[in-house]
Amino acid sequence: MRRARPGTAACGTAAERRAGGMHWLPAGLWLALGPLLWGCGLALQGGMLYPRESPSRERKELDGLWSFRADFSDNRRQGFEQQWYRAPLREWVNGVHVAEHEGGHLPFEADISKMVQTGPLSSCRITIAINNTLTPHTLPPGTILYKTDTSKYPKGYFVQNTNFDFFNYAGLHRSVLLYTTPTTYIDDITVTPGVDQDTGLVNYQIFIQGSEHFQLEVRLLDKEGKVVAQGTGGQGQLQVPSAYLWWPYLMHEHPAYLYSLEVRLTAQMAAGPVSDFYTLPVGIRTVAVTESQFLINGKPFYFHGVNKHEDADIRGKGFDWPLLVKDFNLLLWLGANALRTSHYPYAEEVMQLCDHSGIVVIDESPGVGIVLTQSYSNVSLQHHLEVMEELVRRDKNHPAVVMWSVANEPTSFLKPAGYYFKTLIAHTKALDPSRPVTFVTNSNFEADLGAPYVDVICVNSYYSWYHDYGHMEVIQLQLVTQFENWYRTYQKPIIQSEYGAETIAGFHQDPPLMFSEEYQKGLLEQYHVVLDQKRKEYVVGELIWNFADFMTDQSPQRAIGNKKGIFTRQRQPKGAAFLLRERYWKLANETSDHWSARKAQCLGNSLLT
Repeated sequence: MRRARPGTAACGTAAERRAGGMHWLPAGLWLALGPLLWGCGLALQGGMLYPRESPSRERKELDGLWSFRADFSDNRRQGFEQQWYRAPLREWVNGVHVAEHEGGHLPFEADISKMVQTGPLSSCRITIAINNTLTPHTLPPGTILYKTDTSKYPKGYFVQNTNFDFFNYAGLHRSVLLYTTPTTYIDDITVTPGVDQDTGLVNYQIFIQGSEHFQLEVRLLDKEGKVVAQGTGGQGQLQVPSAYLWWPYLMHEHPAYLYSLEVRLTAQMAAGPVSDFYTLPVGIRTVAVTESQFLINGKPFYFHGVNKHEDADIRGKGFDWPLLVKDFNLLLWLGANALRTSHYPYAEEVMQLCDHSGIVVIDESPGVGIVLTQSYSNVSLQHHLEVMEELVRRDKNHPAVVMWSVANEPTSFLKPAGYYFKTLIAHTKALDPSRPVTFVTNSNFEADLGAPYVDVICVNSYYSWYHDYGHMEVIQLQLVTQFENWYRTYQKPIIQSEYGAETIAGFHQDPPLMFSEEYQKGLLEQYHVVLDQKRKEYVVGELIWNFADFMTDQSPQRAIGNKKGIFTRQRQPKGAAFLLRERYWKLANETSDHWSARKAQCLGNSLLT
């Protein structure tokens, strides 16, 4: 079978690409609209395994320059009305409509076996129509404002309004993939790890498409390629004596240990025997939450990390391997052990690097900017439930993912928010009972109607930045009050999920003034005094806003984007990066095996070069 899978897209645009001289295995071809759109969960039908080469599968990346044509018509429908996709752009293969998908950031795919021809001289045209228009019911939401004063604006003029602080890029941001499977194939694998004393447990469930008559062999291999456990059938439990556990970076001498789960399918079909092979990286670890602790493998874990964005100059939101490796080397240099995918799912390659380097992930949906009452409607809720299914389906097997975040800074004090988040969080827990669920709030602790349903309280606050401008002397009192109010009310562990200050690199002022590097450092130091007190009680993490400067919509409050990064948009350090590095390594040495963190620091912390 042949399948196609496209990457993130948006914006009244059509894109097309021809794939020539295709030599596929006799099977099915899938168009993998890879990293944009994908679709999960443990209770769902249909898989979204990452396309990998194997003895039974081929993969082709359609990277390079696509032919783009923007639709500037008033109704943005000209491309459909004039059938651009038939002339030489949803998704079409050789002019045939094969799939459509609502929402960015997560993958979707379509079986295109019947639409393509094979052979050295054959070609295949793939056309994708993409749209980044946001409505009150999309994720993230937005509104279209029509400017009707014809003395100021042309007829039909409108603007896209959003309630989030990052740029709404358009286009294909990640790879479009073509890959093959046999006619009977491994459709999905779900792995749930566990630990019983020193024995690692790998509970697996495998779903097959194409036939009900097949045999499955399952083997678990260690890093040296040695088989440590094996089984048969579509579900079971593999037991690994004296297992190497998956530990976060700086928490163990050997962090991020990954086994390989090899699955082999054999089926007897009318045309003869069929085989399929798929290998899934597996980390054995446990996650648990108490009233005051976050536990990984039964030991208290303290998040000291970053919020990020998929953003850089030149390529915008486009996926870029050198940039990703640079970012991870900076994370390791910083001594960070965690990141939050603010405010949308990142490329799956990011998740894979987190698995391999031990960077713990709070995996967030695109539920940002949920501000209007309309965005709590049943239509919006249904779409949000579907997005969480797609997110869990894609990322459920990544050991680095330790918690799901369903939203960022919603108006969770509005009356409809209670039912909305109760339903959304319960659904996410049903999809994946093995991980805690949260959303990130900036509402008042007494008014927040969604907080009762989360496992961990994640709070954003910007004391002495968005109010009390310049008065850093009030930060400690206000932060202590924040923590004590939330913990007294809910008796749940708390993460300071965002804090920071805007800083323009090279601006220096003494005494510290807003936007200077000294002010950013001084503000962080005030937060750290209180964090050091409360992490001994119930605070289980701190995530700086932001890892690097990033682009936003234009406004008088944003000087070419958001400047709260501790690195510039070009990944050069500001003074706060060195302050945070000193702190994170100090925390690592206090909360992990001392020799492990110190040895890693001496080795230079560059695991990806």
